[in-house]
Parts: sequence; structure tokens; C-alpha cells
Amino acid sequence: MDIRVVRGDIAQQAADAIVVNLFEGVTAPGGATGAVDRALDGAISTLIDEGECKGKLNEMTLVHTFGRLPAKRVIVAGLGKSDAFDLDRVRAVTASALKFARGKGVKSVATIVHGAGIGGLSPREAAQALVEGALLGLYRFRRHKSSDQDSGEIEELRIVEFDAGKLSALEDGLRIGRILAESTNFARDLVNEPPNHMTPAILADAAIEMARQVGLEAEVLERGQMAELGMGAVLGVAAGSHNEPRFIILRYKGDGAGRPKLGLLGKGITFDTGGINLKGAEGMRTMKGDMAGGAAVIGAMRAIGLLRPRLEVTGLVPAVENMPGGGAQRPEDVVRTISGKTIEITNTDAEGRLVLADALGYARQVGLELLVDVATLTGAARTALGPKYAAGFAKKREVLDQVIAAGERAGEPIWPMPLGEEYTELMRSEVADLRNSATDAAGGAISAAAFLAEFAGDTPWVHLDIAPISFADRETAYHPRGARGAMVRTLATYALRLAES
Repeated sequence: MDIRVVRGDIAQQAADAIVVNLFEGVTAPGGATGAVDRALDGAISTLIDEGECKGKLNEMTLVHTFGRLPAKRVIVAGLGKSDAFDLDRVRAVTASALKFARGKGVKSVATIVHGAGIGGLSPREAAQALVEGALLGLYRFRRHKSSDQDSGEIEELRIVEFDAGKLSALEDGLRIGRILAESTNFARDLVNEPPNHMTPAILADAAIEMARQVGLEAEVLERGQMAELGMGAVLGVAAGSHNEPRFIILRYKGDGAGRPKLGLLGKGITFDTGGINLKGAEGMRTMKGDMAGGAAVIGAMRAIGLLRPRLEVTGLVPAVENMPGGGAQRPEDVVRTISGKTIEITNTDAEGRLVLADALGYARQVGLELLVDVATLTGAARTALGPKYAAGFAKKREVLDQVIAAGERAGEPIWPMPLGEEYTELMRSEVADLRNSATDAAGGAISAAAFLAEFAGDTPWVHLDIAPISFADRETAYHPRGARGAMVRTLATYALRLAES
């Protein structure tokens, strides 16, 4: 979609549709909406008076212009209550308006910047959120359809601003918003691919090609190299599959003088059957998405490569398939990690923490100084938090707070969770240093995080369990059903803020 900022009057834009807005409770529209209303001989005011246009959040009211304006249609987007308006509502309202327009067969849209006037948001932030909402909301995964009768797409989006002094800020917001949204959609594509089209090798190839396009260094370790390094935990998970494992390394070499070397680590289980501890049919339904953490890291590295922050960032994704083949690891096996710690396998379906254990060990060996891992790690996190929040863990709360702040800005809320020695004790084994699954099922997300903390050691570290938010069972404003691309924008925003601090 062609997106650009133009200077002008929204009422004078020739387009299939123009988008203006209205806060809930407003009886006399002002600003750009008021100007359009006057050009329509008070049509919007009449609809407000008759109760058809109320300004409720994501409510869309269509007005045909019949030649009174250069545009064929006006869409009045409801912003909801003014005291609850924020950047995430800009995303949601924009996505809702453009999906509504697409449903009407619209090809070209001109819109004002929601929130940059009476909404009180900065022009750059509002434009960034608008573009994110547009690209995230219009996303559809149709790659494997032989025919698509519902293939009409919006081809042009004009962001219209009358004040010439705001244009530079709007352009900057457009650039950042496009990079973040397209990187999120790139991650969505990786997760939405069927598992026979997204094996560890295919994921590694996709990461290498992305790195080539955006100027990152890329390296992929194969089975023999992982064995030489002592990555017994990754190789143990991979043992049951005919699809060979890959350990993906992406490096961005920004000018990071005086700033910690950031490591982003993502669980890359391209399909999870549970291994010998085989899942039931319903439990396997969305397991192509068990590599959503790895996809988030790859997507975030794409954004970082394009945004070019002054920071060194390394992305690590252990990519494996967890299958119950004849060579698969068994309950009660013991594996040795790259750090030398040993793990008793008490449940082969607790495999994500195993591959992350080796990733964390590798990150420390290569000198990364600040670590954030992302994983669809536990159903327990979803049970605890439902579908809105990711679970956040850290030994140092100030580091977690910085990641939480980045998540709030990106519209991806993270709920802080506890850690404690009592949970680490649940992971102690009688025959190895640790077990990979606690004997007590209660607090499963916390005990899993406590297990990972043992491999982070004294390196500042944050663990994000994104199982609650990685996959959408139903469509919302800017999240279609399927992969959400969760944490791409949070990780990239965190890296930007770290570079600026």
C-alpha cells in the first residue's frame, strides 16, 4: 500500500473515501470533521442528532457525498471517550476504519491524523500509531489459497495535514510506523506458515534473506557445530525429528559505545507435538505457532536493522521441531547444556526452556550484557493472565520496568510476575543439576522462569512468556485471527529507547 503525507484540506481530497473522527458525547463536530460536516450541509450533525453517529470507539458511520465533496464517501470514525484516548486507540480506530473501507470496495483513502489535534498526542507519535494500525489491521495471510474472491485491497492511504509545521514530524512517524508494522507482519507470516512450510531450515533461510535485505550479519549453526559447542539441550529436543535443527544468529553492529550489548533470544519450536509426552489433538491445534518467540526476535531484528539505533544487538533463535520419533529423548534422560549444567528430562513437552537454556548459555559465552528472551513457554501464563497480557519476569525489577514501558508504548502490555528461590527449588533434580518440569504443577509459568534464571546467571535478564498473546482466536481491531506478531514492536522500541538513554 502506498502511504504518504500530504499537505492540504481533508475536505478537498479526491479519494474513494475520506476519514474524519468524532469523540463520544460530542454534539457539534469541530475541526476537520466540522469542516466536512459544513460541506455536506450538516449531514454529520443530523446523524448525531438522530443518534446514528455516536462516536463510540470503533463505530463507523458512512456518508455518501453525492458530489458535494471531491471524495465519494466520508467515514466518521468513533474515537470513544476523550479521557480514555491514547496511542493504542489510534491504532484500533485506524484499523477499523480501513477494514470498513475495504469492505466497501474502496481503493484510495485520505485520513486526518487521529489524536494529533484535540486528542493531545504528538504528531509524530500519532502518525506512527496510525500507520501501525493501518498495516497491522489490513494484514491477511492468503499465501496458500488457490483463489481469493475477497482479494480487494486498499492501494493508497494519504495522511492529510493542513499545518505545514507538522509535516516533518508526520513523515518521521510514518517511516517508523511502517518499519515496525511491516516487521510485525513479517513475523506473522513466519508463524502463520503451515509447519511443512516452516521447518527449522526454512526459518533459518528466511532469517538469512531478511538479514541480507536490511544489512544484518547472519550466521546459522547446524547440528555438528551445536554438538561441538555442547548444546545438548537443543539437540535433545531435536533428536526425534527428521528435520534438522538450526541455531540462528543475527547481529546488528550499531555504534553502541557506553551501552550494554543487547541480546534478544526467541524460542523457535517450529512444531511442537510434545515429543514422547505427546499432546492431545486439541493441544496440538496451534503448535505451528510455538516458534512465535523466535519469529518476534527475527522481526525485531529486521526493524532494528532498518531503524539503525546506536546499539549493538544480537538475535539468537534455536530452531527445532519437537517430534516423537524413534530417536526422541525420553523422560528421565539427562542432557548437558553449553554452560555445563545438566538437566533431567521429566517432561518432553517442556522443551522450550531447554532450547532457551542453551541460547542463554551461548549469549553469555559471547559476551552479551543484557538479555531479553521471548517464548510461548507455558499454558500456565495464559491461565493466569488471560489473552491480554504477556507475563514478565526478571531478577532486577528496574530492567523489567523498562521493557514494560516499551510494551505500553507499543500497545503490548506486560504484567510483572514474581520470582523466588522457592520456585527454583521445585526445579532441582536428584540425578542432575535441574529438572525441566516441576513436580508441583501450580505456578508453572513462575517455575519455568526460575529454571531459565539459572542459565541467565548474573547477567541482567528479562523473560517474556507470550503464550497468552501470541495467537488470536478471534479478530480484534488490528489483530486478525492467527499470529499476532507479539513483541516485535516492544523489542524494537526497547532497543530504540536503550540506544537513546
